[in-house]
Amino acid sequence: MKKRKIEIMDTTLRDGEQTSGVSFSAAEKLTIAKLLVEELHVDRIEVASARVSEGEFQAVKGITEWASKHGHLDKVEILTFVDGGQSIDWMKRAGAIVQNLLTKGSLNHLTHQLKKTPEQHFSEIKIAIESALKEGITTNVYLEDWSNGMRNSEEYVFQYLDFLTKQPVARILLPDTLGILTPSETYEYFSKITIKYPDIHFDFHAHNDYDLAVANVMEGIKAGAKGLHLTVNGMGERAGNAPLASVVAVINDFFKDEVQTSVKETALYSVSKLIEAFSGFGVPVNKPVVGENVFTQTAGIHADGDNKNNLYFNDLMPKRFGRKRQYALGKTSGKANIEKNLQELGLELNNEDLKKVTQRIIELGDKKELVTKEDLPYIISDVLHSNLHEEKITIESYVLTHSKGLKPSTTVAVRIDGELYEEHAQGDGQFDAFMNALGKLYKRKKMALPKLVDYAVRIPPGSTSDALCETIITWKIKDNKFVTRGLDSDQTVSAIKATKKMLNI
Repeated sequence: MKKRKIEIMDTTLRDGEQTSGVSFSAAEKLTIAKLLVEELHVDRIEVASARVSEGEFQAVKGITEWASKHGHLDKVEILTFVDGGQSIDWMKRAGAIVQNLLTKGSLNHLTHQLKKTPEQHFSEIKIAIESALKEGITTNVYLEDWSNGMRNSEEYVFQYLDFLTKQPVARILLPDTLGILTPSETYEYFSKITIKYPDIHFDFHAHNDYDLAVANVMEGIKAGAKGLHLTVNGMGERAGNAPLASVVAVINDFFKDEVQTSVKETALYSVSKLIEAFSGFGVPVNKPVVGENVFTQTAGIHADGDNKNNLYFNDLMPKRFGRKRQYALGKTSGKANIEKNLQELGLELNNEDLKKVTQRIIELGDKKELVTKEDLPYIISDVLHSNLHEEKITIESYVLTHSKGLKPSTTVAVRIDGELYEEHAQGDGQFDAFMNALGKLYKRKKMALPKLVDYAVRIPPGSTSDALCETIITWKIKDNKFVTRGLDSDQTVSAIKATKKMLNI
């Protein structure tokens, strides 16, 4: 059976830019247009509304000049208005050749916003379409508030469609402008129209106010929609539009025997990240397909299942979207997650050492610290080296203070061979105060304390500032130098851990 082609019209640069606080520069718009057409392979892009501003005009002109040179001009669409030819004139000067004419798809909008009869509206639309045709401009027509029109004034919608299907238009665009449709309504309304006008190209434009946009798109496809309007990352006014990545994945997995699109799945994530950067509109980490966490297994039982015949995989395999499956490291990870990360690093531990590393990661997880794969070698080194020396000296407790206008101070309690000692001191910093208190305590015991000759702090490459930092301290006693390391989410505590190792060495 031959698959039905669904046209994808991306409206990130027009409807998506209506996201509160988002405004793309002309250079960003051109870059995004190129990516959408040449990397993602969408069929059409709606890039602007006519007559908005001089900046918008220059942005569109840049896009049309590029599109004309590369044979894409018929893919570039502009939202226009029934305004006595002003939008057409704007388009001509901007170099665009496809208009998406905004008209009233509900009697309520027509009566209360335009205060006109259907006949008056249709007459003006006919003139706008004919004027565009004379200028070589192709017309698609939006029926604004179409969904409410079908709910409340279906007779008007069909009166309008009877008129419109006789006009020289390429496509009729049916938007759920206020995001009010349920999936069952979408199928019912769309079916009525496609059954009555089987040869007309109808697009569906879904909004996500009830989080039903993707479900509604699915019903629109079933009911015979020939085109879909989508945005990258679901950008758009209010709750946004139907998200491009989710819809493409749904089509490829649930309609694969019936319909197809031209969109390149492997480019979805990279384009999403670029538009996230340009727009400042953050993508939720749990957003399907493009969210940072959606290919991350957190529970250890899931990683264990993946090791045993991929029990927790579904069809949304990360490599489809140019991504990789990850296994989070935290208090719910378990050994299986850690083993998966060790495999990627080319490391292997015996069961006893693996248990110790797992326990340390659980401890960090309880403190809400984010542990990354890149942290693992440092954790392993810290855990395994901690067990090399018998602990005759333990730092039982300490209080670190740092107040404006006062020198940092530390009170420390240290147990040496079973006996507890306590000392207090000030210093130039918290760790300096700690070392001064330790020095006073050792002096009382008539014990020698090595000299600190180098102190370095680093975050493991690929880690984050709220996870781990490693403190590397070089000590000197007589003519011998040795190094100890401490690992913790707090810099001073990691230095104290390195010092504790030094005391026992």
